[in-house]
Amino acid sequence: MTLDTVKHAAETPDAPQPWAELGLKQDEYERVRTILGRRPTGAELAMYSVMWSEHCSYKSSKVHLRQFGEKAPANDVLLVGIGENAGVVDAGQGYAVTFKVESHNHPSYIEPYQGAATGIGGIVRDILAMGARPVAVMDPLRFGAADHPDTKRVLPGVVSGIGGYGNCLGLPNIGGEVVFDPCYQGNPLVNALCVGVMKHEDIHLAKASGAGNKVILYGARTGGDGIGGVSVLASETFDSTGPAKRPAVQVGDPFQEKLLIECTLEVFREHLVEGIQDLGGAGLSCATSELASAGSGGMRVELDTVPLRDATLSPEEILMSESQERMCAIVEPDKVDRFLEICEKWDVIATVIGEVTDGERLEIFWHGEQIVDVPPRTVAHEGPVYERPYARPEWQDALQADDAAKLPRPATGEELREQVLRLVASPNQASKSWITSQYDRFVQGNTVLAQPEDSGMVRIDEETNLGVAVATDGNGRYAKLDPYAGAQLALAESYRNVAATGARPLAISNCLNFGSPEDPAVMWQFAEATRGLADGCLALGTPVTGGNVSLYNQTGDTAIHPTPVVAVLGVIDDVNRRTPMAFAEQGQLLYLLGDTREELGGSAWSQVIHDHLGGLPPAVDLDREKLLGEILISGSRDGMIDAAHDLSDGGLIQAVVESCLRGGNGARIVVPDGLDPFVLLFSESAGRAVVAVPRSEELRFTDMCGARGLPATRIGVVDGESVEVQGQFDLPLAEVRDAYEATIPALFG
Repeated sequence: MTLDTVKHAAETPDAPQPWAELGLKQDEYERVRTILGRRPTGAELAMYSVMWSEHCSYKSSKVHLRQFGEKAPANDVLLVGIGENAGVVDAGQGYAVTFKVESHNHPSYIEPYQGAATGIGGIVRDILAMGARPVAVMDPLRFGAADHPDTKRVLPGVVSGIGGYGNCLGLPNIGGEVVFDPCYQGNPLVNALCVGVMKHEDIHLAKASGAGNKVILYGARTGGDGIGGVSVLASETFDSTGPAKRPAVQVGDPFQEKLLIECTLEVFREHLVEGIQDLGGAGLSCATSELASAGSGGMRVELDTVPLRDATLSPEEILMSESQERMCAIVEPDKVDRFLEICEKWDVIATVIGEVTDGERLEIFWHGEQIVDVPPRTVAHEGPVYERPYARPEWQDALQADDAAKLPRPATGEELREQVLRLVASPNQASKSWITSQYDRFVQGNTVLAQPEDSGMVRIDEETNLGVAVATDGNGRYAKLDPYAGAQLALAESYRNVAATGARPLAISNCLNFGSPEDPAVMWQFAEATRGLADGCLALGTPVTGGNVSLYNQTGDTAIHPTPVVAVLGVIDDVNRRTPMAFAEQGQLLYLLGDTREELGGSAWSQVIHDHLGGLPPAVDLDREKLLGEILISGSRDGMIDAAHDLSDGGLIQAVVESCLRGGNGARIVVPDGLDPFVLLFSESAGRAVVAVPRSEELRFTDMCGARGLPATRIGVVDGESVEVQGQFDLPLAEVRDAYEATIPALFG
């Protein structure tokens, strides 16, 4: 076979090319030809196809994502924003914190263990590439119906992959979510988050500058696994026959990644790196084009010098491979020897594969023959931009009109009791400890809070006890009812969870999981959710630092619920002042903060008791969320609150049960005058939390709430060994615990 060189491509303009098989549309292929002034070589076609895929180029979402910059709140905490491997915020005391959440959805359906494991590996390298030491991971997960046979295939593999990879890296898994819904049956959502810490002066960016500087590929050898992996898998809809692309899933080696982390941190400490990029989606195609695009010149790469696991790989396959545990660094010539020494010390393969040039082209050679000659920005940053048509779906009005208020309610205290037990035993509300116990939550010794607390928290400075807290939240049922409000409710809940532990929310990352962008109804959901999130971040003063868009989460014509997952990061000056969720002492007074209204649309009660989805989600009041956050943070800092738990899925009764079980103490709840016991227990009104206040601090706490205008209603006391709602029912803790803890092990254990 004749090698498809640049010269050969220019001489054979009509040679057929497999652009459609590689995922390009005809107009996209024609645009590549226009950019190059000729047909692309096979290697160039491979690069454009993966880099212009939906997963890598955001071609359907860019026009909406711009709002995150256009509506960004004024702030002084953002050190690195959207566009880099991960955003960076100022945590104080000279520390910078970087965090990001991404998706590995499609690979995890096809090969659950490796899909989830390499999702963790990829997000960890994104954080590492910013110059930070990774300190914790989190995993927001969504699966199909809990009792569906395929969920029994997917969930154990995903959980094992996350635990197997993260535990081997020595990174604590401090939080996340597990949600079940039939809409995720063929499209589970495996989102992964990582947090990293560094000093301000240690921030690194992905750019290749300085003519003559060397391009060094280091880490694992390049293999045939993952060719067109996430870049292609995440850019199309599954058909109804299910998984059929197993070879495209990457294979992870956490021990190699651990060596890569320590090696990279050492070359950072010695200031040997001018620019750096991890190799994730689109592999070398991404790393070389993005580094060159963000730099001040061009780049020349000798592709045949790339260390391989499989000597039969073609140049196109080498460029498209998404083999894991690889990084690409730009190093000054006089520092190359020391860089290679450190790599050898850590048993990390490192090879000079090229150099930065003073031109404007990315040029790649194979055994002396030029196979790529492209303007790098056209590959990395100037891909297609689609303004997809979108329209409010015809069924939206009927869905919202199908109000949950009409559903039959419990008429007696005994019926209320029975429904409480059904709620806490339902897969979404039940304990997830069977899952989280497979993760190491306390390795490194700096974990302060972890699942099932409202947010995960880690200490980042052992002398001052400075810490960061992170929470992830998203409710696809709310977003299905109203995507604008649903996105804001996800933001509000995550913000509330961080504040409930005593940390001050600073910034967000997001993972926007939706169906096919070619469906106008899905694009309307996406447009509305993005607008809602941008408006919400502006109102709360929390800038978007970056994130991920995952589209084509759809099987045939059936899309997942729109699922914007929002991660909020906060800072706490002293982790010793954190607020846990446990009702730990008898006699503590229970206060309900915020207003409770009859809001049951999309609620856990409507799902568990009636298998119903309809109506409107809870109303959003972001000013109230901000005020609630200030009260929770002040109360924590000043010793007025012993415990706090946000109210969200399942309402007040779910929160009370969880805090009672966590602390091993019961609670007596008194229904306030004029409030229906059913509404008190099951409403999911936003902007609320339940707090345990020491008796000695009651007056100071209520005065603070009153002075700031936050409703604070005393609803009971921590007491006894049961959850009692006076005048309605009494539930022994032992009975509640059995219901709460038995469900997940019975399904998967």
